[in-house]
Amino acid sequence: MSQETKHTSSHNGRRILISGGGSGGHVFPAIAIANELKNQDPDCKIHFVGATGKLEMKKVPQAGFSITGLPIRGMQRKWTLKNISVPFRLLISLWKARKLIREFKPDVAVGVGGYASFPILRAASRMKVPTIVQEQNSYAGVANRLLKKSADWFFVAYEETRKVFPEEKIIKTGNPVRVELKEEKTTVQDAKKHFGLDANKPAVLLMGGSLGARSLNNAMVANADAIASNPDIQWFWQSGSLYEKEMAESRTASLDNVKMTAFIDRMDLAYKMADLIVCRSGAMTIAEICLLGKPAILVPSPNVAEDHQTMNANALVEEGAALLVKDTNANEKLILKAVEVLQEDARLIELGKNALRMSKPNATADIASCILKVAKGQNPKGDIEDDN
Repeated sequence: MSQETKHTSSHNGRRILISGGGSGGHVFPAIAIANELKNQDPDCKIHFVGATGKLEMKKVPQAGFSITGLPIRGMQRKWTLKNISVPFRLLISLWKARKLIREFKPDVAVGVGGYASFPILRAASRMKVPTIVQEQNSYAGVANRLLKKSADWFFVAYEETRKVFPEEKIIKTGNPVRVELKEEKTTVQDAKKHFGLDANKPAVLLMGGSLGARSLNNAMVANADAIASNPDIQWFWQSGSLYEKEMAESRTASLDNVKMTAFIDRMDLAYKMADLIVCRSGAMTIAEICLLGKPAILVPSPNVAEDHQTMNANALVEEGAALLVKDTNANEKLILKAVEVLQEDARLIELGKNALRMSKPNATADIASCILKVAKGQNPKGDIEDDN
């Protein structure tokens, strides 16, 4: 290890940097990893690094961890003047990353995806600090691809990533999930009552993330007649903050068998009460669906790099663990498909069973264990059963 980063840890008390964020799909798994690290080694010191102004700058301190913000930003797909500042922001972020590493003296640096991962892992690698990339998706992002030669380890969830990263550096851990989701003991009936639903009628959980998904919302609006004509099917519709006002004025939102909300206050109860889930196919959402063995219809977002959400979804579809409706077909097919599936109990059971079979319930614990081994200078390879 280089002189400027050399750090001597006690037997416990390893110092761990966790970088990344930008969206809930990166932030909440990172917090889950941090909580498990503290569970396995209460004396370890954890510090987060995120992008200024992003979700992690709020959620990480709420979870009880410290965080440093970097001015890093990504290139906009369409040309904008903001792109001019991107190279300068990157240089400043790299400088700040090196400064933080010198001061914090980490035993290991972990990147969970998002803009802030790259400068921290690049700087850490050059300063001889062991680095770990936690790649959640079936298609590795640009930043992680740039790190494929310099990072020491890649913790992955999908077989497709073996085509990108060096095989000898890969550990197939699965994706970290919030363990409290599995531990929720509330009954399905009580979970439905929590959201003002009839405890004895089936319910669809349709969610588009914190901001919302335009095509999922449009499908709800366009299919008001179909929803109204099936009054025994309830819809718990999470519109997202961007679309709350517009969707609240729709006919669908006023139907007796529809409950619309911008946010979900208790995701554990929302998952518990759902007889069928309709959602995007981000890595965290898929991991949680599999953990809980929930039947789902996935609508991959078209607004992601290299269409990786379709690849995520197909991994489940090929195993009979989920159904897929293309974003472009959502208005025409999504709601009718949900109504059809909810009337086939055997199909719901089969989808849920296959989803559960694909889960890696120990992923969070395995990831934390491997991180601590790397922090201690040990080789984590072979500790986790690889189903390759």
